[in-house]
Amino acid sequence: MVKIDMENGYYLFKLDDLLNADNISKNRLMKDTNTDYKVLQRIISGEVTRMDVTVFARLCDYFDCTLEDIVEYIPKEH
Repeated sequence: MVKIDMENGYYLFKLDDLLNADNISKNRLMKDTNTDYKVLQRIISGEVTRMDVTVFARLCDYFDCTLEDIVEYIPKEH
């Protein structure tokens, strides 16, 4: 899990946890979801600059999960 701090909260990127839990390699995920390796690596590392809803939909379908199982935003408490 990778935590990326933002001005008003933080993001948790959890794709690596899903891969490890299901014992799936990045290469297999890339092939099975027809997703570029660099795109997957950016999601895993939290270096996402734009969220491609098509890619996230493919990942959610593949893992039979929701978007929050892959990336979650936690706002700061006021």
